[in-house]
Amino acid sequence: MIVLVDDDATFRGLLAANLEDAGFRVQDFPGAAPALAWVSEGHRADAWVLDWRMPEIDGPALLRALREAGVDAPVVFLTGHAEPVFEEHGLTLGAVDFVDKAKSAAIVVQRLKIALAGAKAAPVPEATTALAFDGARVVWRGQIVSLTPTEVRMVRLLAERTGRDVGYREIYDAARGQGFVAGSGADGYRTNVRAAIRRIRQKFRDIDSNFDAIKAYPGYGYR
Repeated sequence: MIVLVDDDATFRGLLAANLEDAGFRVQDFPGAAPALAWVSEGHRADAWVLDWRMPEIDGPALLRALREAGVDAPVVFLTGHAEPVFEEHGLTLGAVDFVDKAKSAAIVVQRLKIALAGAKAAPVPEATTALAFDGARVVWRGQIVSLTPTEVRMVRLLAERTGRDVGYREIYDAARGQGFVAGSGADGYRTNVRAAIRRIRQKFRDIDSNFDAIKAYPGYGYR
């Protein structure tokens, strides 16, 4: 069950239809008030998709209200704001993902599947006990690492495959959705993955100068 909240009736209807075609049951609302009333009646969902900008109560305010109401299901934001500052803010609020509305419905479906898989994921293997996941946040040796939702997905995949090599393409698919094309040339995604891993390593090293848990396998990927 997915709850979709968006004040744009046309967009909401199209996305709801695509989600249903992908096998989800969908409950949609035109705004925050009816969605909160639905929660107050005792209904629950497996994940929520919220528009960022809505009249009266916007997406961030709705997310805070949901958390105060005891809703801990994964939340994905939809927005026309593609700037990193908005993505960082969404993560800080506790969302698990942040999707540009310009992306196709297939990307939204893929991100939801990743979010739901993460919510049901098994505990991190004992070999990585320094690493933990607190909802949409990554914790290293007791300190929160300031990762974006995309970076969190990469770290979660590597943690779930502890001790095994993970290819560039699989890492990129986990971050952006299967088959997403970006970068220059057929293998341009490799450059994007390498740049992302550099940022991730630095963020870990900002709180632990000895961090070396992400190893490179040149020409293939990381472990």
